[in-house]
Amino acid sequence: MGTDIDNDQFDERDYSRFAGRLGECLAALGQSLDRPGFGTGPATIGAELELFLIDGAARPLPHNRVVCAATADPRVTVELNRCNLELNATPASLAGRPFAALGGELHLLVDRVADAARDHGGRVALIGILPTLSPADLGPAMMTDVPRYRALSGGLRRLRQDRFRIRIAGQDPLELTDDDVGLEAATTSFQVHLRVDPGDFTRTYNAVQLATAPVLAVSGNSPTFLGHRLWEETRIAVFKQSIDDRPGHGPRRRPARTALGTGWVRGGALELFTESIRLHQPVLPVLGHPGPIASAAGPQPPPLDELRLHQGTVWRWNRPIYDPAGGGHLRIEMRALPAGPTMIDMLANAAFLIGLSLWLAGQDQQWTYALPFERADHGFYRAAQHGLAARLSWPAGHRDQMRTLPAAKLVAELVPAARQGLLQAGVAAAEADPLLETISARAATGQTGAAWQRATLAAAERHHDRHRALAVMLDCYLQCAGTGLPVHTWPAARPAR
Repeated sequence: MGTDIDNDQFDERDYSRFAGRLGECLAALGQSLDRPGFGTGPATIGAELELFLIDGAARPLPHNRVVCAATADPRVTVELNRCNLELNATPASLAGRPFAALGGELHLLVDRVADAARDHGGRVALIGILPTLSPADLGPAMMTDVPRYRALSGGLRRLRQDRFRIRIAGQDPLELTDDDVGLEAATTSFQVHLRVDPGDFTRTYNAVQLATAPVLAVSGNSPTFLGHRLWEETRIAVFKQSIDDRPGHGPRRRPARTALGTGWVRGGALELFTESIRLHQPVLPVLGHPGPIASAAGPQPPPLDELRLHQGTVWRWNRPIYDPAGGGHLRIEMRALPAGPTMIDMLANAAFLIGLSLWLAGQDQQWTYALPFERADHGFYRAAQHGLAARLSWPAGHRDQMRTLPAAKLVAELVPAARQGLLQAGVAAAEADPLLETISARAATGQTGAAWQRATLAAAERHHDRHRALAVMLDCYLQCAGTGLPVHTWPAARPAR
């Protein structure tokens, strides 16, 4: 998020100065984007993987700072909740075997965390929402004690001025309120970054927006929350609602801070950064040094600390990123994919999303006029809710036509397009094919991580109450995940009594 934070108390003057600096940052970003050659270069991908620490009873283990310190690795960082960590992989060139590179590094980091956790009676779980969480695991006492998270919580409460409210439909509908943002920590994701040349940003970003729904539909891994059976990817609903800074009562005149977007992009990355400032008030008003205008005049790309910090608190499901590293560049951060079940599954999800997005970006962009953005937005949330059973709208191949079909059928049709997108970007066929075959098999069998969890929970509930059955299911999940085999191959579980 750009800037180190060592303060969690701010007054109105801080917010006012920060808002002024954001305007300067936009001007400096515009100047940078206008420079010939800015941000051009080979495409790269990167990834962030969030995980849960759990104890021997499959309950959350609140020792993230100790475990993080024991790894002695800067690529391992703490997250908002004391039972969460984040792993940051080194960017890899998209050409060649990038997913093998990311997977190898993340495997190493997961093993490193697991070794450190074992010394404290813990282990690692890669899953969208930990099934064994209780409300107490998400309370203020479980927040990681660092200024950044205290400031983030205080900033969102300042804007919300009401309790945070969760309402989710499902087999066991859920409604609850909380005074803090701790419910957000129930969710862990696998976030993928794609470096994009500024001249290609608009068409690539729109393509990612469209591609996200079918990829999410075949990737669900979060079917329960606090003992309730909800969406196939409940994490989407929990995250969005748990940090919604809009007033709890009365009309809502602006979109949520977590959203797919407001429409197809026409004006490049600067349009999205401008919209983030226009629609969303600052949460962390920390000033960088030196100021952005002075920095923009120098030979190096400006740091734009305030803009990067603000953008880090606007949680679009596909988020534009400005980074001054490497001469300055733009990325698209794809934030909708869940953690788990296995490294192969996560890499397959990423390959499908990137390949499909690149293929779409190379098509005639008239589909952004034929398919209303509202249909894409609706499809995104239906994919999260119903998974492969969702009905999704998709361009029909003709300028003004679209069709609606089940996600499972759409995914099967789109895998060859994703393969073409990857190969045209230089990804080795020997790398792309096994990953996309995993997607095809998952769509054909219908066994996503969410589907497997639902079936295994139902089997466990023949012998246990819901609370115990969730723990039994999670143990079965971890045993299967430990084999490294993709989730579509996992056997139908018969939990022991």
